[in-house]
Formats: sequence, structure tokens, C-alpha cells
Amino acid sequence: MRGFRGWRALIGSVLVQLAFTLATPALADDDAGAPMTFGILPIGGPAESLEAWRPLIDDLSASLARPVRPLSVSSYEGIAQAIGEQRVDIAFLSGRLALEAVTRHNMRVIAQLTRGDGSLGYRAVLLTGADSRIRTLDQMLAHPGQWRYARGEALSASGYLVPETQVFAARGLDSDTFFKSVRVDNHQNNALAVANGEADVATNNSADLERFQQRFPEPYARLHVLWTSSLIPHAVIVVRRDLPPAWQDRIAAFITRYGKGKDATRELANLKRIHDISGFAPATDTVLTPFADIEYSLDMRRASTAQWVSDAARQARMRKLRDAHERLVAYLSGK
Repeated sequence: MRGFRGWRALIGSVLVQLAFTLATPALADDDAGAPMTFGILPIGGPAESLEAWRPLIDDLSASLARPVRPLSVSSYEGIAQAIGEQRVDIAFLSGRLALEAVTRHNMRVIAQLTRGDGSLGYRAVLLTGADSRIRTLDQMLAHPGQWRYARGEALSASGYLVPETQVFAARGLDSDTFFKSVRVDNHQNNALAVANGEADVATNNSADLERFQQRFPEPYARLHVLWTSSLIPHAVIVVRRDLPPAWQDRIAAFITRYGKGKDATRELANLKRIHDISGFAPATDTVLTPFADIEYSLDMRRASTAQWVSDAARQARMRKLRDAHERLVAYLSGK
């Protein structure tokens, strides 16, 4: 049935995934000198992300007295694959990616980023051109099959999940069939596509749009924010659960104290390179509950509007989704 993609189609089996019967052995304490890998959520391009994160990762390596290698990829799928293959020990991830890492790939949340403006999160947006005929969301929705859409990957909260949930599924629509055409790319390229007249509507988010404004002021001036979502919690840092506890504690201590000690001025400048990050606050898996709720809401709305052989089948599917969601939330809260 169309719409139930990816791991959402597997949500009923989440308890099996939570068993974490993984074959790769944990690092032993005597592996203290072995390299560790820090996975980076793609922000713009992989080279840009690597450049922004390298000073912090170099400091982490010095603090741990062991090599820490950055892994910067070009897509959400790329970082998800690396985590799934256990090629990543530490990672900076959006909430949706972190949810999968925690529930399926033996990782746990240790910290959540904080921003210089004190905000608790960011917001998904839909963009159109400043001179577009689309001035309101209702105008866009009134003309199915007419507009060209540029969105993020299915693993992106602001690039796909939140707009899909709050704009399309909430109205019984699927963006993949609503638009004349759909292209999938990163936030930067999608914004450029709208600014250059290559797309009519694009997903983005408030944080990346600020970065876009700084890097591309002229294209930014050709954009119009059509719609803004509710608040999405900030990204998080996760580590592998099978790292020795002492190493997990050392990593968490470094991350949450960075920018707050005697070398704060230099460290805050490093954080600023990652775009207005002021530091990281201690956090647990519980901070991922809003992303579990987003997935659940999207699946329930699709289940309620899909075609079924009977109402009993629809209700059975919805019960299965509800039960799996309750178990997932209980797991994230440590119950």
C-alpha cells in the first residue's frame, strides 16, 4: 500500500529491533588507542560539513588521546547506512535519524545541541519564489498536479516528515502524488532550485535558511516563506551503547562541557563554525519522543485515509500502529 515506506512499514516489529542482538563486538578497554569515527549529519555539502566540524573533532581526539576520524557524507541515507553497518561510534544526527539509530542500531543519546539565541528547536518551512503566483498555502493546495516540488530525503524531519504530516497527510494528501513533479535534494540545493525558478515549492527549515541567507544573499532575496511548522527539537549527539561505559562517559563529558571551560572563547568560536551552536546540553533518548510522535501521526493519518478491504482491516492496522508507538515511547523513556 502506497505511503507506508521504509521503517514505518516495520514499526510493528520495533520490539525485535530493540533487542540489539548485534554481531559486532564492543570495544574492549585495551582498545583505547583504536580510532573512533564521528559521523556528521550533512549540512549543505559534505566538504562544508567536514570543515565546520573538524576543529571540535580534533579537540575531542586530543581529549580522548585517541584518533577520532570524521565521516561526512552527502546524504541522510549515507549516514544512516554507515550507522547501520556500525562504522560510526559517535554521531551528530537530526531527531529522525537518531530515532532509528537508537531503536535499531545500538546507540543512545548523550547530548542535544543548544543555539546562541536560546531557542528550543527549529521549524520546517515551505518556500516559494518571491514573485511566485503561490502566495498562500491554500493557493498551492487548490491546484494539484500543477507545481514542481523540491523536498528533502525521507529521513529528514524538516525536509520531508514534518511538512508531509502537517500539510499533506493532515488533508488526506500525499506529496508524491499531489505535485506535477518531485525532486529530492538537500536544503541548500532545494532553496536554490526555487530561487532560480527550477522548482515552485521547496521544503527547508529555519536554521538552514539562516545559513542560506548568509551564504547566498541574492538567491535568498528571491525566496518567500509560504508555511511554517510547529517547533521541531534540535539535533542530538549519539554514541554506541557497546562502547565501554568509561569511554561513553568521557565522550559525554567532553561534548557537554565544550565551550564552557577555561578555553571557552576558542571553543565557542569552533561551535560558531557549525552555525550558531552555543554548546550541548546533557540529554537522553527521551528527547526523541516528539519524532516518534511525528512518525506515528503520519502513519495514523495515512492508515485512516487509505483504501482497505474492510473497516476491520483498517482498525486492525491502526491498533497495531498504536500499540507499537506506545511500546516505542516506553522504551525511549527507559520504562
